[in-house]
Amino acid sequence: MSITGQFAGGISRALTTARQIGRDQAAVLAGLAAPLALTAILIPFRDSFPNTNAALALVLVVVTVAATEYRLAGVLASVSAAVWFDFFLTVPYYQFTITRRADVETAALILVIGIAVTEIAVRGRRQHAAAARRAGYLDGINAAARAVATGTEPQLLIEQLRADLTRLLGLSACRFQDGAAGIGSPPRLLRDGRVISSVRVWDPGREGLPLGVDTELLAEAGGLLQGRFLLTPGPEARPTLEQRLVAVGLADQAGAALAGARLAGLR
Repeated sequence: MSITGQFAGGISRALTTARQIGRDQAAVLAGLAAPLALTAILIPFRDSFPNTNAALALVLVVVTVAATEYRLAGVLASVSAAVWFDFFLTVPYYQFTITRRADVETAALILVIGIAVTEIAVRGRRQHAAAARRAGYLDGINAAARAVATGTEPQLLIEQLRADLTRLLGLSACRFQDGAAGIGSPPRLLRDGRVISSVRVWDPGREGLPLGVDTELLAEAGGLLQGRFLLTPGPEARPTLEQRLVAVGLADQAGAALAGARLAGLR
């Protein structure tokens, strides 16, 4: 295996171990140190080792660091690679000066490619996290729907939904009132995810749910009221529109369970 291949493999193994003791901190350290270490290793070979090959080796190291999906580490690795490429591998050596245009372009490419790869990795992590989050939301709604379909006792389902809503919306408390709505004129979480009160429309994603008062979330079935959840906001909660719409879906399952139980009681 080549020197650069061994080095990249070593960096990869080191990063895997380092995640156990602090992934982001270790990635930052690797971003700063790995390019320096590689350029130092290449010093004895720089007269016979084309700078373009050295640049590719440095890009490989930057990509390895960027794979941690931590933006700061990837950017630092890109800057570190460009700086030490200049200092150790371009004429005049051991000076932060580049006299050849080709070397200037190579150093610039190391920096640009490294930052671009880092951005791609970070966005990929965000998309993966968003997809996993949405899958979790759907699993929660599907589980509630299965509980309704199998005739789970409504009170048991409501207790589970209270816990789910508390986690989902970052609440400090969540209560359920059977057959009630509008008592006390509280703010209300609507089916489209908006939150309205008697005085204005709220933006929970930016402001959070209204403080000092519970927000009601109606549990309905077929347009008929079955009850309401009273949502006591946590101080730091900023539920997104997606989370609010999932909450409405969970409340619908409570409404369906209560409606089914009442219908069965009339038979």
